[in-house]
Amino acid sequence: MKQLSPRAAFYVWHCFNLVRIPMLRLLNDSTKSRVLHILRGQGGGTARDVAGALEVSVPAVRRHLMDLEADGLLESQVHRPGGRGRPQHVFRVSGKGDSHFPKNYAELCGDILEHIQSLYGSGAVLSVLGERNRKLLELWQPRIHGHLEGRLNALCDLLNELGCDASFQADGTDWLLSQGNCPSLEVAKRFEELCSSEADLYASLLQAAVKREARVLEGAVACRYRVSTLKVTSA
Repeated sequence: MKQLSPRAAFYVWHCFNLVRIPMLRLLNDSTKSRVLHILRGQGGGTARDVAGALEVSVPAVRRHLMDLEADGLLESQVHRPGGRGRPQHVFRVSGKGDSHFPKNYAELCGDILEHIQSLYGSGAVLSVLGERNRKLLELWQPRIHGHLEGRLNALCDLLNELGCDASFQADGTDWLLSQGNCPSLEVAKRFEELCSSEADLYASLLQAAVKREARVLEGAVACRYRVSTLKVTSA
C-alpha cells in the first residue's frame, strides 16, 4: 500500500479547508445581502443602479454601499460617463466579498478524500485530518489562552468566524460547547472521522477533556461537546 507523504497531506488539507469558508453572513441584514447579489450579478453598478433594482431611495442604498465597502466586501472606482458630467462611484464585489458566496467545495473535498482512501487506505484520510489539526493549532493557538472559560470564549469566536454558530455554557463543574451549524456537514456524512478529529482539535486548543454528546449528523439540533478540566494526577 502506498503511503501518503506529509507534503501531499498538507496540500489536501488546503483543499479541505475551503469547506470552512463561511457562507454569506451580513449581521442578518437581508438588504446588504441583496445589494451584494445585485452587484455581483450585474458585474458592478452605481448607487442609482442598485436603488432602482431594489426600488428604494438612493441615500438608503448609499449607506449600505459604504458599510459594505468599509467591511472590504465591495470596492469602488470613480467614473465620469463619457468623460463629462458629474463623477460617479461604481461599486463591484471584491475578492473578499465573492469568497463569502456559497461554493460547492464540500462535494469536491469529499471526492478527493474518497480517491485518497481508495489509493492509500483509511490511514491516509486520518493523515489528512491530522495535518489539518496541526495547521489549525498553529493558526489558532496564539488566540486561545488564559483560564478555561476564556479559552472557550476565544474558541467560539474563531468558530463563529467560520459560520459555526458556536456558544458555551456552564453545566455544573463542566462546560457545554455547542455548534448550531456545521459548515463541513456534507463531508462529515461521508467521513465520520472528521467529527472525532474536531473533538481532538478542541481538546488540544482548550487543554481540557472534550467528549462529544450530540451531533447534527445524527439529527441533533446542534453538535454538543462536554468540556471538563483535565485532572492532574500526582506521582
